Amino acid sequence: MTNTDQHLIKIGSTIKQALEKLNDLGNYLTLFVTDDSGVLRGTITDGDIRRAMLRGVQIADVVDSVMNLSFKSLRNDNYSIQQIKDFREKLIKIIPVIDADGRILRLVNLERIRTILPFDSVIMAGGEGRRLRPLTDHTPKPLLKVGGKPIIEYNVDRLAEFGVENCYITIKYLGEQLRDYFKDGSEKEMHIKYVEENSDPLGTIGSVSLINDFKHDTVLVMNSDILTNIDFEDFFQEFVKSNADMAVATVPYQVKIPYAVLETEDSRIIGFKEKPTYTYYSNGGIYLIKRKALEIIPKGQFFNATDLMDYLISQNKSVITYPMFCYWLDIGKHEDFKKAQEDIQHIKF
Repeated sequence: MTNTDQHLIKIGSTIKQALEKLNDLGNYLTLFVTDDSGVLRGTITDGDIRRAMLRGVQIADVVDSVMNLSFKSLRNDNYSIQQIKDFREKLIKIIPVIDADGRILRLVNLERIRTILPFDSVIMAGGEGRRLRPLTDHTPKPLLKVGGKPIIEYNVDRLAEFGVENCYITIKYLGEQLRDYFKDGSEKEMHIKYVEENSDPLGTIGSVSLINDFKHDTVLVMNSDILTNIDFEDFFQEFVKSNADMAVATVPYQVKIPYAVLETEDSRIIGFKEKPTYTYYSNGGIYLIKRKALEIIPKGQFFNATDLMDYLISQNKSVITYPMFCYWLDIGKHEDFKKAQEDIQHIKF
């Protein structure tokens, strides 16, 4: 996201005023012309003004005479990842995101972020981190630093990099420290809200039931103590393509058997595999879920993500796996924390 006000100019303003605003911008020399109700009417670049002045337009004339009416924009409730890729290919850097009436909601700078993913995010950060004591005696586990930066901040920054605007952080143990650290999220160019659990633990996903103002039809839920460079765009695209109700990011584990494994039927041997390797998939603690599927979580009660999976499967809903072939580490124990300190020197985010 970028500072919207700097890039806005009202219809009826003079070309001189437009030039002054463009001069103040320094980079990304595009202005967006709006009417009195904030509806986007056109765009202006310094090139538009130069070409107009060559045609005889004067500096005192109004911007209406030089603005480009064939501008590109995104509807906040109806856009695709492919549209954003098309903007990149056409070297369009600043994209206005508009509502159904054409009013600008925000501007997105594609030189600062990779894309704009249309989902809300929830980071679960209420745990006590008992296995990491005494490190967590006075600091919540998500704020323990890896490579000089809190664990949770890597996840917040990655979501911001993929254009995720709305983020909820669920808090309980020493939760005020997380509020004080991220505040309203404006420093990350995000909207961050906090969901405080009551006195009883709500499990790994139960506190999501306390959120009733999601903006999108898809919600990403993830644990705060994960260090990963997962590609959220690819994850989301696979989720959309599958039309699943829930996608579980999984970590593949290979188990090598050092002996021949016999295949039997009752007591009869029907074959064997010589020193086979089996791949199993473990829950990675990152989920994409249709908002409607979240409605089954009992409000304010203990409920795990695995309970949600079990219920959806029992109702013949689609729950898919998304194997992660990227860096992933669950920082649950002292050994994990030590490994994270070593790995962070070599991970590409």
